[in-house]
Amino acid sequence: MKLARLATSHGPEWASFRDGGYYQVTWVDGRPQETGKALSERRLLAPVEPPVILAIGRNYREHAAETGASIGEYPVLFVKTPNALSNPGDDIVLPRKLRSDKVDYEGELAFVISKQAKNVSKTDAMDYVVGFTIANDVSARDWQKEWGGSQWIKGKSFDSFCPIGPYVVTLDEFENWSRLRLTTRVNGEVVQEGNTDDLIFDIPTLIEFLSGSTTLYPGTVVLTGTPHGVGMARTPPRWLEPGDTVEVEIEGIGTLVNHVVEEGSRK
Repeated sequence: MKLARLATSHGPEWASFRDGGYYQVTWVDGRPQETGKALSERRLLAPVEPPVILAIGRNYREHAAETGASIGEYPVLFVKTPNALSNPGDDIVLPRKLRSDKVDYEGELAFVISKQAKNVSKTDAMDYVVGFTIANDVSARDWQKEWGGSQWIKGKSFDSFCPIGPYVVTLDEFENWSRLRLTTRVNGEVVQEGNTDDLIFDIPTLIEFLSGSTTLYPGTVVLTGTPHGVGMARTPPRWLEPGDTVEVEIEGIGTLVNHVVEEGSRK
């Protein structure tokens, strides 16, 4: 099932997308069920409203190599705050009050937790996943690396710094969800090409680690890391600028598109 959240006159509504139309969805025991009621097309929202956004850093071998990072025993975990959540088609806003001139793109595969999880084994891990979506882990590298007091959260959590969507696609739709192509384009130019088979810590391993002695709640979104090709690793660096368009495409899910503006420029 391809799941969407729609902005309607009655508030956000869950829907499945099939045959070019949207159909109402309800949730039973953490799983979506279609009611059969057709919905008129509305504006797409981020396909989940997460209680927390967890993110994994340095989780592709080639990306770790391009940034000179070592591979540790455990995944690198950080948090993006809920205000960073952004819808498909919404603007990525370059910070100007707390200015950053080093804003970077990071196309990523993300997954959504379906039910409360704690101390989950790798063997059972995928039973706790609704499905996969696309995320852009937008990052202010100066705040992340220079001014953040050795913490990444500020540089990762400005408003609009976590576009997600356009859909959450359930696991049964994938022939092999552990091997998915990911492509990021800026203004039509391919800047990232990777495959999830390059993950250092695969998704069952991430779930076992994240749920260890820690409760994960339904709707939690986990960003699994970005492949090589980020702007800061280029020569010269390629930072996002007003007027840019960023597209992140993952096979079997779709394309997440967002435009770049300066803070204060939106009407």
